[in-house]
Amino acid sequence: MGPRLCSVYPQIMVSTIRVISLVPSVTETLLEWGIEPIACTRFCEQPEIEHVGGTKDPDIEAIEALAPDLVVLDREENRLEDYQALASCGLKLEALHVTSVMNVDDEIGRLASIVGTQWSHSLDAPRLGRSLKAFVPIWRRPWMTISSRTYGASLLNHLGIEVLFSDMEDVYPTITDDMLKATKPDVVLAPSEPYPFGKRHLHDLESIAPTLLIDGQDLFWWGSRTLGAIRRLDQELKKIRE
Repeated sequence: MGPRLCSVYPQIMVSTIRVISLVPSVTETLLEWGIEPIACTRFCEQPEIEHVGGTKDPDIEAIEALAPDLVVLDREENRLEDYQALASCGLKLEALHVTSVMNVDDEIGRLASIVGTQWSHSLDAPRLGRSLKAFVPIWRRPWMTISSRTYGASLLNHLGIEVLFSDMEDVYPTITDDMLKATKPDVVLAPSEPYPFGKRHLHDLESIAPTLLIDGQDLFWWGSRTLGAIRRLDQELKKIRE
């Protein structure tokens, strides 16, 4: 039997390496490279690939039974105890740690080398001259946002956006209504994940500042998506000036 074609990317041949991805953005990137994971998480949006739990609750026994050549994790997305449990099974693991648009190249390049493919990545120059202060909620009741230690904040900084509260100690700070009133954001950038902000939330959001609903995957998923995400978000942000 000849090599299978990936059902999601039908023109790309599937690699022979047996990889399990526990990171949605890694699953997307592997598929772009022509490597169909033998399993992934239920959050990877790949219903035709076997699921082995979630990012925070992977099925360790199922993963071990599949005998992968490699399991890919992320230090932010996955839990240390799950990494340790998988390591105790004798599996080969690769834990990425993407915290900024500036280290995507190194981390994804390392993964590309491990799986035997090529990775070419060159960021556009930072967007200058856009002086906007944004509140970026990732949760409501209570409000939560992102700090400077997150990939999403670095991406917005690259696009010339000052992310309010990003200098707070917590990686995902909790924000009060009084704090919002005191900072007076120019705009609210409300991503579609992890909290599914949508049109039904506009009344509450626009009571804070003019609001732009943005693609949460473009803001938080890194890898093969990064360059396109930066350009798409840049175009979305231009609406604020119109």
